[in-house]
Amino acid sequence: MIVLDEQLLGRQIEIEVGKWYRGKVCFITDLRPGTVIKDEAVSGLLRQTRGSTFVTINERDFWRRIPADPRYCAVCMALSDPQAWMVPELLRKVFRDPQLRTNALRSGKVLRVSRTGFSFYTHKDARVQAVRW
Repeated sequence: MIVLDEQLLGRQIEIEVGKWYRGKVCFITDLRPGTVIKDEAVSGLLRQTRGSTFVTINERDFWRRIPADPRYCAVCMALSDPQAWMVPELLRKVFRDPQLRTNALRSGKVLRVSRTGFSFYTHKDARVQAVRW
């Protein structure tokens, strides 16, 4: 399951991702409807939805702040608000990488994705590793 952060609402990103992703695509607000979800509550919600991949452009508040956990993956896109249209394309690139191709390979990692590559840390190793496209 791909869980999109709330700041991606209304941009048709879920539709674009759904064109190539076979699983469920939803928003973080769908996991706890009718409530305000603070950034610090996101990791707890993701742990309850085992195997999810959380996607955000709120890199500043999540990269190196959200804990890596074997029950989920977090993808922090280094994009400005007007660049959010690039999320589906970059996410697809991430999912095509041999190290991240399956949910099992992605789980336990927190990624920072840019147009030139990605960096990540894992629940086993907090050191950041960088990969160029």
